[in-house]
Amino acid sequence: MGSRRLNSRLVKLHRTYTVEEVSTLFGIHRNTVRQWIKRGLATNDCRRPTLILGHVLAAFVQAKRTRNTKPCQPGEIYCVRCRHPKNPAGDMAEYQPITKSLGNIIGICPSCETMMYRRVNLRKMEQVRGRLDITMPEASPHIGESNQPSVNSDLAQEV
Repeated sequence: MGSRRLNSRLVKLHRTYTVEEVSTLFGIHRNTVRQWIKRGLATNDCRRPTLILGHVLAAFVQAKRTRNTKPCQPGEIYCVRCRHPKNPAGDMAEYQPITKSLGNIIGICPSCETMMYRRVNLRKMEQVRGRLDITMPEASPHIGESNQPSVNSDLAQEV
């Protein structure tokens, strides 16, 4: 359950919540909410039932999400399995276009050997590249540039 993404926009800012209501709101166990209180989630007072102010809960959840983010530095790709940004094996990657200006940088994680992907805009490629050796796809040659004639044309001369 620890990997679940919590959406702070579900919280009504001007409402107070009980532990049970917070657990229902996020689909987590009541004990998880109680652990949050022990780790610093402020409550309204010390009486029972424990009440949590909406704006305090939203700020706590948002801070929890930003604490867990690990932005990629230039030359790094995020490995989903390892949950860390890493340099791909051999500092080599491949660019796979999706649209005219957007594509994925694909590499292999040096630790777990799974594929790693990073979405990048072509205009920002130099900022993202770092010291990576990125293989760009080559366009297929036009028919006029080919050494071999097209199979669909009849180039035989009549005598």
